[in-house]
Amino acid sequence: MLTREELTRERVDMLIEEARKQGRFDALTHEERDESRHNFLQQSPISEEGLWVFGYGSLLWNPAFHYIESVPARLYGYRRHYCLHLTMGRGSPEKPGIMLALDTGGSCNGRAFLIEPAKIDSETEILWLREMISGAYLPRWVKMKTEDGKSIEGLTFVVNRDHSRYRDHLSDEDLVQRICQGEGHLGSSREYLENTVAHLEEIGVRDQYLHRLLAKVKTRD
Repeated sequence: MLTREELTRERVDMLIEEARKQGRFDALTHEERDESRHNFLQQSPISEEGLWVFGYGSLLWNPAFHYIESVPARLYGYRRHYCLHLTMGRGSPEKPGIMLALDTGGSCNGRAFLIEPAKIDSETEILWLREMISGAYLPRWVKMKTEDGKSIEGLTFVVNRDHSRYRDHLSDEDLVQRICQGEGHLGSSREYLENTVAHLEEIGVRDQYLHRLLAKVKTRD
């Protein structure tokens, strides 16, 4: 479990240094990450109620940032896609895994979290330390719709298709193999899939893509 206390510059530097010792990681500098965050927030039309953040994977059960409200929501223009090669966190060089990301096309059910205005700066710093270590994700301003039909705009992170970790067109067999084998200091790739499915079911969402993969993973037991 990734905790809020771990999301500090010092802790992130330690993780990056450990990964680099194994020759497997390129990271953004703190200056590059800060510039990305400040530029995004300056260009984004944040409402008076605060900043909405869309979660589709681990944010569903472990957001780590502080929020004052969360509601089920549907994001348009992006879909959940296992497409990021993983050798840290829930993978390792010896047991590489695969990570979900938002990729272009379709739509995606998840949860929207509201950060109050006074905490936008501190909580987005946590988010950027979490999501923008290597540049595998890109921040985007997106439109969502809540389950009661309300339209909201907010922040989410989508996959950077130009990143070296991006893997497109992997077969179900390839994905299942990576999900079954992936394991690192945060746990396993299988646990990530199981947690995502369980928390989507809590808000009444059945994701056919994830349920299909989980069923195939369970046949390996």
